[in-house]
Amino acid sequence: MPASTDRHDLAVARYLEAWNAREPGERARAVAVAWAPQGGYTDPLADVRGHEGITAVVAAAQARFPGFVFRLTGAVDGHHDTARFSWELVREAGGTPSGEGSAPVAGSDVITLDAEGRIMSVLGFLDRVPAEA
Repeated sequence: MPASTDRHDLAVARYLEAWNAREPGERARAVAVAWAPQGGYTDPLADVRGHEGITAVVAAAQARFPGFVFRLTGAVDGHHDTARFSWELVREAGGTPSGEGSAPVAGSDVITLDAEGRIMSVLGFLDRVPAEA
């Protein structure tokens, strides 16, 4: 059974808030709350450090998938300064995919936290990505 603490759940909630923040100022603030200043984000498509780089990656994902939001799938599993969780990208209207397997992007991430509970690193794995047009 997955273990987690409020600390892990809060970090993941802040992470998703950052990915779902639409306005540039709101997005920058959400990234600053979720990540430590020297924090990083790495997945198969990006490898960035610092708030500015992370904010740019989030903005690019939102531009590619307008009208979609990231949501947690399942429970957060965490111990010590590490947590893992899965997520998917769903249509904002209604918050659910339009049909089984219709979320265009889904993945799993592993995060490490600093002493204040902010993200130091994200290692992202993409389980489903749409084919390039």
